[in-house]
Amino acid sequence: MKKLFLVLAAAALSFSAAYAQEAEQAPANDAAQTEVVAETAAVETATEEPAGEPMHFALMKKFLEGGWGWMLPVLVCLVLGLAISIERILYLTFAQINTKKFVAKVEELLESKGIEAAKEYCRNTRGPIASIYYQGLMRYDQGLEAVEKAVVSYGSVQQGLMESGLSWIGLFIALSPSLGFMGTVVGMIQAFDDIERSATMSPTVVAGGIKVALLTTIMGLIAAVILQVFFNYILSKIESQVVNMEDTSISLVDMLTAYSKR
Repeated sequence: MKKLFLVLAAAALSFSAAYAQEAEQAPANDAAQTEVVAETAAVETATEEPAGEPMHFALMKKFLEGGWGWMLPVLVCLVLGLAISIERILYLTFAQINTKKFVAKVEELLESKGIEAAKEYCRNTRGPIASIYYQGLMRYDQGLEAVEKAVVSYGSVQQGLMESGLSWIGLFIALSPSLGFMGTVVGMIQAFDDIERSATMSPTVVAGGIKVALLTTIMGLIAAVILQVFFNYILSKIESQVVNMEDTSISLVDMLTAYSKR
């Protein structure tokens, strides 16, 4: 009986020890599972894409990081170039007219009411083509040769007026990346000066200077690309207007030749 009691007591003690060991391990396992869950959540949060900020805020942030010394001249070139480009586009847009309708109306007035009525219509019509017609009609009394010279001369004047300001846009296109590259070179020199003063090749020192330097380059390139697009668009509109001026000038000479034979 005593032996049975001893066996049962030993079994109870072993069971109690095993239960106590499991009870001690349970919080540790729970803590480990909690850590695993937390790490998994952190990984999922890190892999999620951050909320994107608006483009103009990002550009403003990069602009301020690049520093005012070199970014401001590039911004001035961009603003002035855009102002001239918009002014040229508005000027060329308002100068466009329906050339076929205009030529037909001038021809109708010549046949029905004569030179003075055609001159009055041209004077009240906007655009370079109407101005060329008016100058040609004014010199009809001097002969067709004088009309042709007036048309050619005044056509060159009108073309010069349409191309006014393009040289400034071209200057800003060339100046913007040049200022950006100059800022990059100066920024690189400053970065090497910082390395020399710190006497260590620290990635933080090098990266900071190079980042500021490269921001000026990208700002200059962005400004040049934007202005180049506007520049080419303006050139295409001017070329279209010049072709219309040459075509309608020939029509004017033909009309006056026919009118003189009446």
